[in-house]
Amino acid sequence: MSDDRLGDALAAQRAAEVRRAARALLRRPLLRAGGSHADDFRLVRQHATELRTWFERNTGWGLLVDSEVARLRRIPGRADDSTHPARDQRTGLPFSRRRYVLVCLCLAVLERAEQQVALGRLAEHVVLAAADPALDAAGVQFTLADREQRTDLVAVVRLLLEWGVLTKVAGDEEAFLKSAGDALYDVDRRVLAVLLVARRGPSTVRAYGFEERLAELNAEALPDSDELRNRALRHSLTRRLLDDPVVYLEGLTENESAYLTSQRGALTRRISELTGLVPEVRAEGLAMVDPDDDLTDLRMPESGTDGHVALLVAEYLADRGGTVPLTDLHQRVAGWAVEHAGFWRRSATAPGAEAELAEQAVERLVALGLLERVAGPDGAALVRPRPALDRYRVGEAVLLEPGQSAPRKNAKTTAGRTKGTRNR
Repeated sequence: MSDDRLGDALAAQRAAEVRRAARALLRRPLLRAGGSHADDFRLVRQHATELRTWFERNTGWGLLVDSEVARLRRIPGRADDSTHPARDQRTGLPFSRRRYVLVCLCLAVLERAEQQVALGRLAEHVVLAAADPALDAAGVQFTLADREQRTDLVAVVRLLLEWGVLTKVAGDEEAFLKSAGDALYDVDRRVLAVLLVARRGPSTVRAYGFEERLAELNAEALPDSDELRNRALRHSLTRRLLDDPVVYLEGLTENESAYLTSQRGALTRRISELTGLVPEVRAEGLAMVDPDDDLTDLRMPESGTDGHVALLVAEYLADRGGTVPLTDLHQRVAGWAVEHAGFWRRSATAPGAEAELAEQAVERLVALGLLERVAGPDGAALVRPRPALDRYRVGEAVLLEPGQSAPRKNAKTTAGRTKGTRNR
């Protein structure tokens, strides 16, 4: 092999490794040296300099890499998006307000805990912390008085296990739920130290309302020159393109829309070179589609009853167009449940199941930027298709002559949130 060909091969291999490392960070913004993602960690550490430079220049996200952890400090593109909540590791149900509070209380307790902590001991300290009058005034109470509260704590502990804050040494959470045993964990202080991502310490925030506090937590300095303003726009839009399944022009400010229109090619090219995402440009906006379908926490289509319901709802709404009452979807899902009874789970045909199935489908489609919820004049719940839903419109049948190729179809939407999005 000639020197030129060898150099090209080595350059291609390096580019492929950098891409795999970047995709690993987008899937899981916190990687540990040990465990099931150790290979991804080693790859990120090997190419840390190049990755750090790209993320700082294009998104404003810092990248911390040492011998124990790799942490992409991923500030969200939008602070008002509630469509991708933290979820129970077993049931998949979204976290309640109390569970989010328990996450914060557990982290505060673990910050002062020993190297190892028992679940029962952790629970005792969390109960003491939850007795703060400010929490009681906010309507948050936690006393371990019933199984529901124990279940909330266990769900939080399992999330901390997933993040790597805790590592199980012995015991079982189920025994704690039944008040028949306990569990022992190691506390990973390095992971605990880098878990919080904010531009300023929470204790320095003076605002009172939730939205105001969140805005102040991640507030950036106002740019005072054209160069700094353009950099802020580049950061904001690149974050949105990496985070959101679809970026609609109607959801951007006038300056963001103008910058995206003029710099669309440069923005998408840089993202594509690093991640392999492919831009899909429409008059209404832009999406970065993942051909490999592994940089999303929500897939469409997806196997199983829930996935099939979501696909049927998408096709129905794309063909129908216009705003549709949620109750209409309930009736449609009830009919589909009978039609597909042999393939869907048995509970899908139970009385009232259609409402839950329809709600889950709508929740998925809203999170993927394909639908939006609106309220009718009488307060009725309605759903409205968004432009990207047109990709699920069923086209006319095409008869092919012998030897004629089928027309190319658009790929399904796969550029949803990365799996580590909630693990900020």
